Amino acid sequence: MERNLPLPNLNSVRGFEVVDNIKSSVENACSGVVSCADIIAIAARDSVLLSGGPTWKVLLGRRDGLVANQSGANNGLPSPFETLDIIIKKFADVGLNVKDVVSLSGNPDSTLETNMLSDLQNLCPVNGDGNKTAVLDRNSTDLFDNHYFQNLLNGKGLLGSDQILFSSDEAKTTTQSLVQSYSTNSALFFADFVNSMINMGNISPLTGSNGEIRKNCRVVNS
Repeated sequence: MERNLPLPNLNSVRGFEVVDNIKSSVENACSGVVSCADIIAIAARDSVLLSGGPTWKVLLGRRDGLVANQSGANNGLPSPFETLDIIIKKFADVGLNVKDVVSLSGNPDSTLETNMLSDLQNLCPVNGDGNKTAVLDRNSTDLFDNHYFQNLLNGKGLLGSDQILFSSDEAKTTTQSLVQSYSTNSALFFADFVNSMINMGNISPLTGSNGEIRKNCRVVNS
């Protein structure tokens, strides 16, 4: 529940059963040692690597939280509907910069390329049930590469928070040049992405005696 209810992530984050399966296997091998937080950090690194992206050293020793803060998540997590300046501020509030915003970024808006807009309108009509999904990186679904940024140059960013990185007025003095650089230089994107993932992984982790090692990643220990 704590992973789906925050409004910025509502009905969007999936794959929790993968984390559950990993946790179950780890608990069977060494119960009470590896936290869900560390499992998620390692799984993120390995999924990038297995998709053709870079790898990096994941610092371990995180512990899991004892409470879920829905209001904090609603206010702190960037939303796909927010303006670029608000997204940049939310990153800055946790010690991340503009480069982190661009390298860590994945509703259709007025900047969408016409054919893509038509496809999405057919997939998700106004009175639809809201359960349809669309790929975030069009024409490069299963690969970790710099194609996402090439899409932005062509007006094919899926979410409003994607396309504004290149097409908004604010982008001209903040993120647009990075999008252009990453679109032609995958090595630069990979290097900056690795640094940003490490930076994000170091945002106020629980360590030592703080928190707990959850037995089940979906709930706190009883």
